[in-house]
Amino acid sequence: MIPRLTARLVRDKLGKFPAVGILGPRQCGKTTLARSFDGIYFDLEEAGSEARLDADWEPLVAGKKLIVLDEAQRSPDVFLRLRGAIDADRKRNGRFLLLGSVSPALMKNISESLTGRLGLVMLSPLILPELSSGSMDDLWLRGGYPDGGILDSRMFPEWQRDYLNTLATRDLPDWGLPAKPPLLLRLLHMLASLHGQALNASQLGASLALDHKTVLRYCDYLEGAFLIRRLPPYSANIRKRLVRTPRVYWKDSGLLHALMDVRDLEHLYRQPWLGASWEGFVIEQTLSTLSATGKPEQAFFLRTSDGTELDLVLDRPDERWAVEIKLTSNPSTQDIERLNQAADMIQAKRRVLVCRIDRKIENPSLLVCNPVEWLKRVAR
Repeated sequence: MIPRLTARLVRDKLGKFPAVGILGPRQCGKTTLARSFDGIYFDLEEAGSEARLDADWEPLVAGKKLIVLDEAQRSPDVFLRLRGAIDADRKRNGRFLLLGSVSPALMKNISESLTGRLGLVMLSPLILPELSSGSMDDLWLRGGYPDGGILDSRMFPEWQRDYLNTLATRDLPDWGLPAKPPLLLRLLHMLASLHGQALNASQLGASLALDHKTVLRYCDYLEGAFLIRRLPPYSANIRKRLVRTPRVYWKDSGLLHALMDVRDLEHLYRQPWLGASWEGFVIEQTLSTLSATGKPEQAFFLRTSDGTELDLVLDRPDERWAVEIKLTSNPSTQDIERLNQAADMIQAKRRVLVCRIDRKIENPSLLVCNPVEWLKRVAR
């Protein structure tokens, strides 16, 4: 089993809360991670598991073993029973581990029944700090889903296409997204073509015969299912007109590449949107690594009307970081000058240029390095 960075965070939360929820997309490794904690496991999607849990409830909650409930959103009634068991002995921590794919029903049950009783952990697909440094391009091409090709290249891109079809035909409708599968699949393909660009909901809706509010509501579901990320624009007291529309990124680069019919790395390098793919990959690796180590940050992008921009702004409690991402192994002095110009505009203390350079360049305010080195810093 590949050790997950999130395991330490889950262990820490189990020591502080009666229950911990591991949320993340389907097939990202939640079950494998949960089984590493040696608890009593129930898959609530399997016939008979809910009945077995109900029949054995009293001795289970009285025992000392961790109780693992997989796909908890399938059994809404269990949340009230969990609240009762927790409130009966509030001083006992580390009793329940809930796994779930985000859906409105799941979050509603958590907020109504387990507020203050449950610590939440977000699990992404595999990220670069969990793999060998030599797997960076494989991870970029095929994404981080354990079964999607990062461990067996033969699975890409068929696995991704089947995964998205299942989401469109079963999971997203089950979670309440009121759209037919063909429309959903069209929307997924159109969002893939917008990767790294501003999300113009009116323009997108016109192509789908939907109004912009419906498009935004559908995007809420897709973001809740961990498929896309809408990166908001940075807003500060800057004497220039700023772009106010969020950018849309696919969270997993393998899903993006499957939607765009990319076959291999050579094919990827021939795509006109290559730079946007690399940019989104580094952004998601950065934010997923921060989340996995218990340091989620407020993240933004910056773009002014005259073209000054930053791919990623991290507004940390103690300092602001300006991050620019380039698909080059030979960054120029002009790249660094543009980074510093944009960073000065928002008074960023740290400036980072992430590229494919072999060596790192560093001084007290500037770091130029490759993603492997950058994510080591992020994880620390």
